[in-house]
Amino acid sequence: MSKGRAWPYAIGAAITLVFSFCIATIFITESSAIQESDAYMTKYQDADLNANDFIKKRMAFDILYKIEYITGKISGDSPVIAYRVTTKDGTVLNNATIKIAISRPETDKFDKTLENPSVDNGVYSFTMEKFPKQGVWNIIAKVSIDDIERFLNIKTDTRNPRSYEF
Repeated sequence: MSKGRAWPYAIGAAITLVFSFCIATIFITESSAIQESDAYMTKYQDADLNANDFIKKRMAFDILYKIEYITGKISGDSPVIAYRVTTKDGTVLNNATIKIAISRPETDKFDKTLENPSVDNGVYSFTMEKFPKQGVWNIIAKVSIDDIERFLNIKTDTRNPRSYEF
C-alpha cells in the first residue's frame, strides 16, 4: 500500500473509534444509578424542573405555619426524631403529614424512610431501633398540610449534640 492511500483508512478508523466511544458513553451513563436530591426527596432532574414550585410551596407554608426540629441530642441507639408543627399564632397542629428520610452524606447504603409518626399535642415523633453507623447524618423532613408542603433539612451527628439546618 502506498503512503498516499493510508491516511483515508486512518481517518475512517479514527471516526469509527470516536463514534464507538460516544455510543459506549451513552450506554454506561444510562445504566448508572441516579442519586436522589438532598433537598427534595426526589431525583435531581425532578428537583431541578420543579424548583420554583418547591420554593412557592415553602413560602406559602412559612406564611401560615411553623415547623421546628425539637430533637435534643440524638444518639445511635433508639433515637427519637421529633418535630413540632404549629400555626404562626402558636396553635398546635395534629393533622400534618410528615415523612422523613435519613441518609449518610457520602453513601446511600444506609438510607431509611420513616412515615407514620406518633403525634402528641403538635409534636411528631419518629422512633428507630438504631442508626446503622455512628457519625454524621442528613435528616430530611417533608411536611404536608393540605396542598402546602415544606422540606426541612437537618444535619446531625450521633457523636455530638450539634445539629443544624441546611
